[in-house]
Amino acid sequence: MNQRHLAVTIRASIQTYREQPAMYYKEGAAWREISYEAMGKQIDKVARALLASGVQPGERIGIFAQNCPEWTMVDLGILTVRGIGVPIYATNTAEQTAYIVNDTQMTILFCGDQENYDKAQAIKAQSPSLKWIITFDEGVQLRGAESLHFSQFLQMGEDEGLATAVADRLRTASADDLATIIYTSGTTGEPKGVMLTHANLYHQFVAMDGQFQVGPGDRSLCFLPLSHVYERAWSYFIFKTGAANYYLANPKEVIAAMQEVRPTVMVSVPRLYEKVYAAVYNNLEGGSAVKKKLFHWAVAVGSDYQNRRKAQRPLGLLISLKHRLADRLVLHKIRDVVGGPKNFFSAGGAPLAQEIEEFFFAAGLLVCEGYGLTECSPMVTFNTPRAFKFGTVGKPIPDCRIKIAENGEILVQGAGVTQGYYNKPEATAVAIVDGWFHTGDVGEFDEEGFLRITDRIKDLIITSGGKNIAPQRIETAVAKDHYIEQFIAIGDRRKFISALIVPNFVALQEYARRRGIADTLPEALVKHPDIIAFYRARIDSHSHGLAPYEQVKQFTLLPAPFSQETGELTPSQKIKRKVVLQNHAEAIDVMYK
Repeated sequence: MNQRHLAVTIRASIQTYREQPAMYYKEGAAWREISYEAMGKQIDKVARALLASGVQPGERIGIFAQNCPEWTMVDLGILTVRGIGVPIYATNTAEQTAYIVNDTQMTILFCGDQENYDKAQAIKAQSPSLKWIITFDEGVQLRGAESLHFSQFLQMGEDEGLATAVADRLRTASADDLATIIYTSGTTGEPKGVMLTHANLYHQFVAMDGQFQVGPGDRSLCFLPLSHVYERAWSYFIFKTGAANYYLANPKEVIAAMQEVRPTVMVSVPRLYEKVYAAVYNNLEGGSAVKKKLFHWAVAVGSDYQNRRKAQRPLGLLISLKHRLADRLVLHKIRDVVGGPKNFFSAGGAPLAQEIEEFFFAAGLLVCEGYGLTECSPMVTFNTPRAFKFGTVGKPIPDCRIKIAENGEILVQGAGVTQGYYNKPEATAVAIVDGWFHTGDVGEFDEEGFLRITDRIKDLIITSGGKNIAPQRIETAVAKDHYIEQFIAIGDRRKFISALIVPNFVALQEYARRRGIADTLPEALVKHPDIIAFYRARIDSHSHGLAPYEQVKQFTLLPAPFSQETGELTPSQKIKRKVVLQNHAEAIDVMYK
């Protein structure tokens, strides 16, 4: 039995931490606990039911649901019988779901709620491989003999006699078994199924062990979709270490949930930290001059105190007293917004402005930013509590080699790199050349060996004047503003840089009311001359570090956000630049007339 197999690893944790809490889920206003022992019994029951339904090694089985304990139990049950788990974002359309089901020739699809189930039923006729549709939500109205509620499915696993067959299946497990096929979001084209083995994902444990202190008593809020490799790999690590996962079905409730759960560790994408930062500064906008002065003083004291500690410089009585006062008056309130003290935060998936990292650090909250891709399972580099540098994504993880190509592209080789794209040998051959995975990202190492990501190769803007411009640099500098919700820089083959901006309408409407602007509907605000002038000033204030040719000369405020429904966002909430440019072509052309 291979110890680097995920199901084997987590079964060992179940034996070690039997009575410890493993999972929590929300029932009404209360959080309900599931112990490691109870979780293990459910995983075994899922595994037996899968065998009873005829699942063979290597069979592809999908999970199309919001975060919930059942998601993980099914995932680990699939791995236990040497199946291949295929996650599907709960927000995917029926068409996107059909593509994944048919590409993998999926036989069983686990669904969450009625909406997920209805989409699955809608594609059943065009997906001949699909034998069963099973819903976690017992209230879903089922149609057809191939549909079951989860409780009915589990009844197929009641036969304890199947336990021997499960053990036999697991005994033949290998670290080289394919564990999952994860479909990339497709910001630039058709989604591709990334194949990851157990060894690929286990490598993440090796990288994190000793770098991040996590164990029994720690609480992680599982709010990023489990269909995303970041949250899923992190959840495996949570269970390996004996910590507890709190499952949040609706990620929009994350800030409220953090205040209830008070997680000690968690992973996130930068958007959460940006939202907290924006909320704090938006609240400050309506305060008195004295309140603002006190706030900025406290943050400055916090920054000085934390940087002295990081550099192991003497604190002294005066700075210690000032920090104690600053913490009591201001800094602890910032920590309270995110549920109190943390061992650490982690950030990945997109760049996080250095100013925001430093703000959290001043408040006593360390955000360890890292860099990775689904194809690398996912982490390639990370900052750690003992070795971090703001403005970078850290140093390469163990057994991961990185080199920078002549064009600046980051190339990766190591134990975490994918086996390739499912059913796409041509795409695999393009992505992996001579053993090096081509990330498509542009970056550079500094003198201390920390990596900086500067842009995506396909996103680079070349102006009509021949200037090569990295839009990510502009977007990171300007979009940190708490009055901005979404921001995209434009200018390829154009004379200058322009931008499309979706305001943070909650903050903007409060500002408008303070200024005596009567009509605060988004459609009116984005056209109001005073509001446009207000954004002009804010953009300019954030552009001092940009070269003149990188600065935004024209911009358009949009009354509605980019969304998955309009095709402008991927399921993981990344902006599809090409679609946005197409959808707003008329507004863009006006800026260049």
